[in-house]
Order: sequence, then structure tokens, then C-alpha cells
Amino acid sequence: MSSLAIAAIVLACLVAGALLGMALRATLPEHHLSPDSTDVIKLATGLMATLAALVLGLLISSANADHNTVNSEYKQLLTEVVLLDRYLAAYGPETKDTREYVRHVLIGYLQLRWPGEDFGPKEPAPNIGGGELVDLERRILGLAPQNDIQKWFQSQALQLANEIAEGRFLIRNQQTGSNLPIPILIVLIAWSTAIFVSFGLFVKPNPTVIVALSISALAVAGAIFLILELNSPFTGLIQISSAAAHAVLALLGK
Repeated sequence: MSSLAIAAIVLACLVAGALLGMALRATLPEHHLSPDSTDVIKLATGLMATLAALVLGLLISSANADHNTVNSEYKQLLTEVVLLDRYLAAYGPETKDTREYVRHVLIGYLQLRWPGEDFGPKEPAPNIGGGELVDLERRILGLAPQNDIQKWFQSQALQLANEIAEGRFLIRNQQTGSNLPIPILIVLIAWSTAIFVSFGLFVKPNPTVIVALSISALAVAGAIFLILELNSPFTGLIQISSAAAHAVLALLGK
């Protein structure tokens, strides 16, 4: 389910909770809304609101940190690809095929990440096990250096290829493990709905109150939407830009 759909469900639950509270106000006996009762309800609501605010704040902070980490690692990965291409070029003209292979593998990964972007002719989808990167290392190991300079560039290229493989798997693992857990989402919705039910208990319905509660519900739904979007760095509205990928692709082979 998309982030927008989940946020819409949250918004609907909160608005429904506020309307339910207003309906309960009209049906509850008067002594249920006595000053002592309302004081206890307000204390309970304040406790839930504090807990919900803390959880939302921590989730937003954590999601933003993860998003920034993936963005940093992605840019580092692209930098290493450029350096690998430069080292292979410095090795000598015999690495031309290997450099072309690096370009094709990179295009395949970029087309998988941003299927709607134009990165050139369609390339085969990369193997989930990273077979292309292992093949790249074999190609580098297959070089026959003729002097110390070529040996150094070969060793540096092999090290970069290893780092690229590690970075690729690291980013992939972070993406697969960054979704907001369903139990946390359900608890947050339950807390927030209960809070909005209590809001409806303390006020008679009028347009101003309904608008204020709707805006508050939209704010909570927006916070959850933000968390879900930040947890998906390569999709959605807050995805990592592909500008760096296009810039790197333009540098390869030159």
C-alpha cells in the first residue's frame, strides 16, 4: 500500500474519531461529563498525546537519518564508480572492454532504481546476487600488468570494485529493512483516534471546531506520510535525486 493511501486511512480514522466523540457527547448521561470526569479524561488524553508525539518525533528523526545515510552512501558509490573508471583508463587501453562493462552494469542498476528516467538503451536487469560485480572483479584480476604502475592501478581498481559491491549490498539491505513496522503504525493510529474521540467529547460541533480538528488530523496524517516517504529513499515524493547518477554516467568512458 502506498504512503498516500496509508496517510488517507489515518486521516479518515482521526476525523471519524472526532465525529464519534461528538456523537457520544449527545448520548452520554450528564454525570459522565462532570468536571471530575472531564479532568480524568483530559489527563488520560494528555498522556496519550505525549506518548504519540514522542513516538512520531523519534520515527521522523530516525527515518530522516536513514534517508540521509542511504543518500550519502549512494553518492559515495557513484564516486567510487568514477574513480574505478579513471583507474582502469590509467592502466591502459587494454581495459577498454572492462570500462564499457562497468558502464553497462551501472546503467542496468540505474534503470532498475529509476525506471522512468532516460539512461540510454535498455540494459538487462542486474542479478539479485550481484553476479555482475563478481564478473567485474574477475575481469580486473584477469589483467596482466607489465610494470609496477599497472600493478598499482590494478590493485586500486580491484579494491574499488570490492567497495562498490559492499556498498551495493549495504544500500539494498537498508532499503529492505526500513519499512515502518505495522504494529507501531496500528498503535499510533489507535492512540491518535482515541485522542480525537476525547476532543469531540468536550465541544459542541460547529464549523470552526470541525475545521480545527480536520487540520489537526491532517497534520498527524502528514507526519505519518513523511515517515513512510523517508523510509523509501528511491521511490515516492521524497526520493533521492537521480541528477548525480546522470552526471556520473556522462563522465564514464571519457
